[in-house]
Amino acid sequence: MTAEATPAPSSSIKLEPSWKAVLADVFATPNMQGLKKFLTAEKAAGKIIYPRGSLIFNAMNSTPFDQVKVVILGQDPYHGPGQAHGLSFSVPEGVAPPPSLRNIFKEIEQDLGIKLANHGCLQSWADQGVLLLNSVLTVEQHKAASHRGQGWEQFTDTIISRLNEQRKNLVFLLWGSYAQQKGKFIDRERHFVLKSPHPSPLSAHRGFFGNQHFSKANAYLQEHGIEPISWSL
Repeated sequence: MTAEATPAPSSSIKLEPSWKAVLADVFATPNMQGLKKFLTAEKAAGKIIYPRGSLIFNAMNSTPFDQVKVVILGQDPYHGPGQAHGLSFSVPEGVAPPPSLRNIFKEIEQDLGIKLANHGCLQSWADQGVLLLNSVLTVEQHKAASHRGQGWEQFTDTIISRLNEQRKNLVFLLWGSYAQQKGKFIDRERHFVLKSPHPSPLSAHRGFFGNQHFSKANAYLQEHGIEPISWSL
């Protein structure tokens, strides 16, 4: 993992300028300094960390603060080789879409009539204003949830809080109890919050399928004069 992978004073963070301005004060906090020490120690111990350093902040670097329209909250990065690239639920082209992502595509097809994508890279969504944000931004190879409780949650809570306070008319897609708990403080008067079970095969049939979140999100954006998202890939 490169030096840019570890949180540091904001002057050394490679972060898109609008996000850097919004989060400048956060990188000097004890929480982020503790996270930096943890990641540095993991690297020194020879552990393989995903995603690679240049992609840890990919969600923000792909979707500037003032261009966010929709927020999709995930939990941890994928922990298999070649999967994680800093966008929640997304995998690079050439990597087989994981089961939850396949279920997302099935719901898009059912909701909007868009044919299933033949790859799992959601970069085009990010480029249009979909912030694909995981709660925890790093993970050890083959060890799901291995970096939970190390400080990332507070960092991503701050991201959600500042979007909530400084932006208006955003759509938050909260799938599963974990995301719903993380988004509990979002102001429903300022923003549109959609909730359903998680797209995991374990829960998708309990209400993720048929939630119509993609058409509902676009209808809300259009009602507020905002260009809708093209969900096709």
